[in-house]
Amino acid sequence: MQIITGMEALPEHMECAVAIGKFDGIHIGHQKLLSDILEQKGRQLIPCVFTFDPPPEVLFGKSDGKELTTRDEKRKIFGDMGVELLVEFPLTLETAGTEAEVFVREILCNRLHCRYLAAGKDVSFGRGGLGNEALLRTLAPECGFELKTIDKVSILGQEVSSTYIRQLVKEGRMEECTQYLGRPYSFTGEIIHGNHIGTAMGFPTANMPVPSNKLMPPRGVYFTKIYEVAGEDLLTQPESGAGYLGRDNFPARGISNVGIKPTISSDNPEGVETCLFDFTGDLYGQRLEVFFEHFHRPEQRFDCVKDLKEQVAKDMHTCAVFHDENK
Repeated sequence: MQIITGMEALPEHMECAVAIGKFDGIHIGHQKLLSDILEQKGRQLIPCVFTFDPPPEVLFGKSDGKELTTRDEKRKIFGDMGVELLVEFPLTLETAGTEAEVFVREILCNRLHCRYLAAGKDVSFGRGGLGNEALLRTLAPECGFELKTIDKVSILGQEVSSTYIRQLVKEGRMEECTQYLGRPYSFTGEIIHGNHIGTAMGFPTANMPVPSNKLMPPRGVYFTKIYEVAGEDLLTQPESGAGYLGRDNFPARGISNVGIKPTISSDNPEGVETCLFDFTGDLYGQRLEVFFEHFHRPEQRFDCVKDLKEQVAKDMHTCAVFHDENK
């Protein structure tokens, strides 16, 4: 997948089918847009995602900066789905002030050679957010692109939106997150050395710091499934189409603690500590993606390491039963 982080124009011979949006979470509603542009490959159009970096809410201080999917996570998902071109439009106070009609003519049409545009009916862009579906329909014939707008998706009467999924994550309602995302909520991180208490207890763990811009579920213990994230130079063929190494140990089942490990110290930074079932090998420096399938219990402080060890053993047994029942 080619990634454009500036405002350069594509070569004249490249014509695109573009999906435009913020795509935080890349939920099942977003996936409808992406499926639509991917279908245009049959018309020799390059499937392209046009998004904004940073998101408008962050630029204008209307967000805490916490994202359902970080930039790297979005890149991974888009690439795995078959998107061939990703434009991360550099959003500044200057570029955000671009008039909506100029944005369509100069950026979408003249630079990206957009011939097919997919967007939600509530699409908003350009200065003051004045760019909308009506403007796109007006400009489409003149600018030479076909417009496809898509209604919001609902599940049991609840509209699928990044805002609603964000609330589910904050409340630890992981099964519902899975419904709206089309996959379990996940976190990707690089394994670092911890305090090795898990190894001493007989439960070796993988420790990952949490990026400041990643929205995490409440502190606590979760039943998880873990994949090792493949490097860009490795050809992978995962069972889920998600782009991970097909090593014997993966995907792995596990339990993950989100929090600060208060039994060990009250000064620990927030992180994700994961115990992988039946795993052998050295993961330091590797990247894992942890999928949160079920919230088990809140994080708690134990009086001693012995009590913590006993609780971890109970958690692992309960988790094994959960996975066996949900194969």
